[in-house]
Amino acid sequence: MRASRGRLGLWRPKQKGWGAKRVTTTGRRSGRARTVVIGYYRDGPALVSMAMNGWADPDPAWWLNLQAHPECVVDVGDGPHRMVARAAAGEERTRLWDRWREIDRGLDQLAARRSRPTVVVVFDPVA
Repeated sequence: MRASRGRLGLWRPKQKGWGAKRVTTTGRRSGRARTVVIGYYRDGPALVSMAMNGWADPDPAWWLNLQAHPECVVDVGDGPHRMVARAAAGEERTRLWDRWREIDRGLDQLAARRSRPTVVVVFDPVA
């Protein structure tokens, strides 16, 4: 992605797969822009990701940053979009998790490596 100056490395999700998006957050301590590429799928106008750190227990830095500063910039390959991130809860989380399970059949076994539930993060567009 860096070698191509962002032209390569992002892709839209397929019907039975996930895509890759670039998320730029504000560092919770530094206040600096921090960019990461993470997987996602679409749920209407929202984009859905999982706050995972290689299935290790600690939450990823990008999610910690979003908890402190929920507004972010997301690029799915068609330019930057302002979005607000939040954790899905209750029935919404169950529905979104079940959709991830359709995409990745080994999801529950991987998630079992963590000592706590994986946060499902919803990125909503800013009006």
